[in-house]
Amino acid sequence: MKYEILYGNAFPVIRCELERGESVKAESDAMIAMSATLDIEGSMDGNILGGLARKFLAGEKFFFQTIRANRGPGKLLLGHSSLGGIVDVELDGSYHLRVQKDGFLAATPGITVDTAMQNLMQGFFSREGFFVLDVHGRGTVFLSSFGAIHAINLAPGEEILIDNGHLVAWPDYMNYHIEKASSGWISSVISGEALVCRFTGPGVVLIQTRKPDSFRQWLETMIPVNRQNNRN
Repeated sequence: MKYEILYGNAFPVIRCELERGESVKAESDAMIAMSATLDIEGSMDGNILGGLARKFLAGEKFFFQTIRANRGPGKLLLGHSSLGGIVDVELDGSYHLRVQKDGFLAATPGITVDTAMQNLMQGFFSREGFFVLDVHGRGTVFLSSFGAIHAINLAPGEEILIDNGHLVAWPDYMNYHIEKASSGWISSVISGEALVCRFTGPGVVLIQTRKPDSFRQWLETMIPVNRQNNRN
């Protein structure tokens, strides 16, 4: 399958060219437009328990959509609902990719999307909760974010601290530890960071340049208050 990611980091789309017999799997409602030679169908990508785990544990959608070139070659446009980037990651089957909730957009055949459980500390204090997506197999996976996606490549033994709201994806052989951002709790809280994730290389961590929670808080300050309701 040939593909290209268009329009930069703000409002990107994936343009795919499918030859007859090829297919691509995407999150529900990701299809923007497609050739009349392509067919689209809903699927769970596994059994019912797997779909329920993605929905209620990892916050992902229950169903996927599969677009197939059954009747000839065709073109396809895929996109996501967030204001952010799309990045392609090639998986060779040697490791699994941990992905934030709502981070999976699409994948080629051979890629499976499951759930993975984090440890107690990560579950309580990371933005991701106790369960994240576990993406594995051989093929190409497309990830989406809020803001642009930036790759941090860590050398062996190299460490980096990442705000816990900026994680997008990381390989399963890289673990991280939750810790306070500053030397003391008061300083950590008033700095605005509070908790951070400490990753140690080697490996590549994908982060998003904006946080949904911070954007929501900013948006709330821009919404005018209904003074009549306040008086009541």
